[in-house]
This record gives sequence, C-alpha cells and structure tokens, in this order.
Amino acid sequence: MADSARIVLSGATGRMGQTLASLIADGEGMTLLGGIGRVPERGCDIGCPVVETPETAGAWIHDADVVIDFSAPELLHRLLEMHGDALAGRALVVGTTGLGDDEQAALARQAERSAVLQAANFSVGVNLLVALAEQAASVLGDDYDVEIVEAHHRRKVDAPSGTALALGEAVARGRGVPLADVRVDGRSGRPGERPRGEVGFHSVRGGDIVGEHSVMLIGERERVTLGHVAQDRALFAEGALRAARWLAGRAPGTYTMRDVLGL
Repeated sequence: MADSARIVLSGATGRMGQTLASLIADGEGMTLLGGIGRVPERGCDIGCPVVETPETAGAWIHDADVVIDFSAPELLHRLLEMHGDALAGRALVVGTTGLGDDEQAALARQAERSAVLQAANFSVGVNLLVALAEQAASVLGDDYDVEIVEAHHRRKVDAPSGTALALGEAVARGRGVPLADVRVDGRSGRPGERPRGEVGFHSVRGGDIVGEHSVMLIGERERVTLGHVAQDRALFAEGALRAARWLAGRAPGTYTMRDVLGL
C-alpha cells in the first residue's frame, strides 16, 4: 500500500466522482490532481482543480499514481485508446459498469502495462457477499434454485446491475459452469417449468434506491438468502479509495477486490 497517492478522477463531475473528490479532500495521504469528464470545466463542485476531456488529460495522467474511473463505457474506451502509454506503470481502478467486449479487451491490453482493478461494486460488504455466494453455491449445488434480485435508483441505465452479474458469476463458479449457459433475465408469459441449474436475474428500478442485492438459494425444504443493502453511496467511494491506495505501485496485471480484502 502506498503511503500517499496522487489521483486523477475520470467521471469527476458525476455523483460518484464528486463523492470521491470530497473524501480525498477530507482524508489524508491522497492528493487529487484533477478530473476527466465529457467536456472541460474549471473544476467540479467538490475539490477538482480542473476537469479535462480524455483528449487533453495526458499530462494529469502522467503525473498520477492512480486513475480512478467511474464514468461511462464510451468515456473509458476513449481514455484507454488515447492514453494507454501515459497509463503504463500507473494503477487503474475501474468502477464503470455496463462495459462491452471492446472495453473489456482494452482493459486486458492495458493490464499488460498497468495494475488494473475492475469491480462492479467496491463495498466491503458486497465483496464478502460475492465470496459467500460462491461458497454457498458450491456446498448446495444445483439441487437449490438460485434467484438474484437487485434494486437501484431510477437513473441507473444498465440491468441487471454489475453487482448482480458478479453474484451470478460467483454462483456459476461455485457450481463449475459458465454463467452464460444458465443465465435467465426475468420471466413473463408462460416460460414453462423452471429448468434445473438455472440462475435467474430480476431488476427493480425506482426512486433513489442506493443499491440492494439478494441471492436466494431455494431448496425443497429450506431457503438460504444472502443479502446486502447499501444505505449511503459514500461506502462505494470509500472502497474504491481503499483499492486505489492498495493498488498504487503494484506490478502490471489484473487484480480484484478479493485481493485487496484478502478474501
């Protein structure tokens, strides 16, 4: 873990970016060099001295120890394509969800030159939940039907959430099968009898829900439910900063929150 970290925020003007900026300003051992957004600005409301576009952010990145990205898939893709060289030798923490194959491939290429940590959710509790879901699925097997339910605010644009998919991946790992082979998103009409081994996903959107996730493992005579409720968005930012401090100075490669937490 680095004693101090110079940080650049990508997605600095968003809600998560501003929460991160506030925590960096109030914390110790971290310096916010600047932000990256869709358009240049003199600064974000909390803490960013300046906000650059990906096209003009090279100097900030070159001076950073860590770049933290909570932006959008297209903005992250622009950043990686334009500044792969500047990011070399620096840490990259990615919390942007809804990434496609192109963005995932770009992250994999960058991990050859940078320490890259990508997480759907930086909450310590959620990452513990993911580990527990894998263990439960391994112990209970496909005798137990698995349903994953997630709820978020009305402004969230992707579904199922990245965290729900991470939970599904954990269940699939525990059972030794690819998630793509057993995943089903929602049900309507007359879908017929539920197949053995299926992993169902259900998304709820409304109001200002921060984030709720539950994994139900349903047997013939009992049901095991694992869940997590986020009550304050700051917990995601705190986890991302914990990851950033841990990742700074690490060798190039791909890392996870399980590495950070020792799970």
